Amino acid sequence: MSYLLIIGAKSDIAKEVAKEYSLNGFDLYLAARNVHELKEFSNEIKLRSKADVELIELDILDYKNHQNLYNNLKEKPLGIISAVGYLGSQINAQAKFYEAQLIIDTNYTGLVSLFNIIANDFEERKNGFIIGISSAGGDRGRKNNYLYGSSKAAFSAYLSGLRNRLHNSQVQVMTVKPGFVYTNMTRNMSLPPSLSVRPDQVAKDIFNAQQKGKNILYTKPIWRWIMLFIKMIPEWLFKRTNIWREH
Repeated sequence: MSYLLIIGAKSDIAKEVAKEYSLNGFDLYLAARNVHELKEFSNEIKLRSKADVELIELDILDYKNHQNLYNNLKEKPLGIISAVGYLGSQINAQAKFYEAQLIIDTNYTGLVSLFNIIANDFEERKNGFIIGISSAGGDRGRKNNYLYGSSKAAFSAYLSGLRNRLHNSQVQVMTVKPGFVYTNMTRNMSLPPSLSVRPDQVAKDIFNAQQKGKNILYTKPIWRWIMLFIKMIPEWLFKRTNIWREH
């Protein structure tokens, strides 16, 4: 079977992606910090799907070790998906650059470091798929969360360029833009039920879209139209708004 490398594998979405792909014939590399915490989960996957599951210690901010990590995989993966994400605190990030840098580097810089390595390999092999979970919130900045949003916007732009670069090498690059998802990261937010989705549905949407060769996935699909409308609001009006204020 082919391997899928999942980075940020402890996240709620990543775990559901792992279940979905393992049930569809993929072996798994689960990469995360303190990855030993996934031991019980990996055993559940093995029992449920008979997939091979390997745990890999990964700090996305430890750039100097990314190449060694990839070189040491016993078998190069057919695909990679990043579920790495750090919401952080907008208020703290405005006052302390350390928090702003942590948001930016976790959601963007660290991923570019690792994705560049993998993209070079996939380009040479002329095979594979790369999936990055970005955010619909990166489509336009808003005052309540613009540091997180801007880091996701940068990641989306990176994936767009990577998709353009790797197209002739038959490498699929898919950008996933979830709206509101019920996860540990959003547990303190009041999410509108009609616009929110569970991690297992996100995982199913990702698998189905990847199998169909999609480029960009909004989940729920309504977010494509919501964000299109929001992007069309003139700046003189948009700057007066207070959209999606978290409570």
